[in-house]
Amino acid sequence: MITTGQIIRCKAAVAWEAGKPLVMEEVEVAPPQKHEVRIKILFTSLCHTDVYFWEAKGQTPLFPRIFGHEAGGIVESIGEGVTDLAPGDHVLPIFTGECGDCRYCHSEESNMCDLLRINTDRGGMIHDGESRFSIDGKPIYHFLGTSTFSEYTVVHSGQVAKINPEAPLDKVCIVSCGVSTGLGATLNVAKPKKGQSVAIFGLGAVGLAAAEGARMAGAGRIIGVDLNPKRFEEAKKFGVTEFVNPKDHDKPVQQVIAEMTDGGVDRSVECTGSVQAMIQAFECVHDGWGVAVLVGVPSKDDAFKTHPMNLLNERTLKGTFFGNYKPKTDIPGVVEQYMNKELEVEKFITHTVPFSEINKAFDYMLKGEGIRCIITMGA
Repeated sequence: MITTGQIIRCKAAVAWEAGKPLVMEEVEVAPPQKHEVRIKILFTSLCHTDVYFWEAKGQTPLFPRIFGHEAGGIVESIGEGVTDLAPGDHVLPIFTGECGDCRYCHSEESNMCDLLRINTDRGGMIHDGESRFSIDGKPIYHFLGTSTFSEYTVVHSGQVAKINPEAPLDKVCIVSCGVSTGLGATLNVAKPKKGQSVAIFGLGAVGLAAAEGARMAGAGRIIGVDLNPKRFEEAKKFGVTEFVNPKDHDKPVQQVIAEMTDGGVDRSVECTGSVQAMIQAFECVHDGWGVAVLVGVPSKDDAFKTHPMNLLNERTLKGTFFGNYKPKTDIPGVVEQYMNKELEVEKFITHTVPFSEINKAFDYMLKGEGIRCIITMGA
């Protein structure tokens, strides 16, 4: 392509300060270096993680920055050493990676990676620590190695999943984070058997994806637990059959669920980040075979407290990262599940805005309106 090896000037939505609206700027995007690819982003989406670090509450602020990590696009050019991707490939950039060489990547039991594990503090590329974005020669920081709120971005090749070119990027772009996290937590980690009962704690995007996984697995009962009654009706589209609002009961919710299910659910998936919900999710599973899976990220000072007998009575507690999916190896298969009409993605998408109106997506999320907002880069 004519742009190969050249600096590309394009539009990007830059966060100059914490909590302030993004500003549409012309940025310079450098060519990809060793083990990097430059991607033309066609569609991106807003995830709560973007909002969390944009607000910079409780983390080290790093600005100016280009956020964004749920997206779909086409490879524009590749850097030295990239052999598994080529210009024109349809891809999803992923916030975590798969180097293919470390002990985690060689393990069938883990999807973590020594080299490319999520790092929210890194503002440059792994190869040299430098940013590939600049304005008037001044660097603009990266976010999660993806920075998809730009018409072009540079990503480490280990964080790029090559997918079926027939898959609509305006739909499957959301598979690159929240949907896969919840879906995999159920299908890959909780692994409910057909007809079993599953409790989902938290009915945001990740929790609804966990419910979708339970539906795909053929669960007999899917119990949604949330403090917001407005989420209950929407959750029915994802297979949720019953609802529990802890505020409606004067006893612990784990006790409520145990009474509903003759001793507890077979599986539970916690998607809130509340340590109290984590304890409830664990204590509401049936003794003998119950499995609880923790997905939400707790506050740094939280501590999980339960009686050891809950474990000795053969309840299992597990954690998961990105649904135990290896980004390059497994995410193309999740896209195929959508293409085969096993996974329903459209129902997660509640809003669409042009790139020029990206701040509307932040408004929708801050107001709790909708699940996922697709941002169309060419508009």
